[in-house]
Amino acid sequence: MFEPRIVAFVCNWCTYTGADLAGTSRLPMATNVRIVRLPCTGRIDPLFIVKAFERGADGVIVSGCHPGDCHYSEGNYHARRRFRLFKELMDFTGIDSDRVTFSWVSASQGQKWADVVNGTTERIRALGPFEGYPGSEEVA
Repeated sequence: MFEPRIVAFVCNWCTYTGADLAGTSRLPMATNVRIVRLPCTGRIDPLFIVKAFERGADGVIVSGCHPGDCHYSEGNYHARRRFRLFKELMDFTGIDSDRVTFSWVSASQGQKWADVVNGTTERIRALGPFEGYPGSEEVA
């Protein structure tokens, strides 16, 4: 059975702490996600997401503080704008944008983090492995 590899780019202040709460609370959660902790989702370059797919990820989660709760004032608003543009780019290039999940998870929302992880894992499992970018196959 296909087990997806998922990379999660998360905010240090909210989502990472929420993920920690989910773990210490022993909430049932898929083990397919590898977390990359960043100071803020506003620092996530869309190339990070592209590189995750290039290096074998089947899906990506981007998660940070709720709007208005960012420790860096507006970082999560920047991330949300970038994500909208990135999603359009994915649609334009033919990559299924369902492979990327964007969510807000606060430090006290361990259950929400577990739900995001489990939902994303199930969705990516249903989509199957990421086969690469359309047209990126080498020509012999």
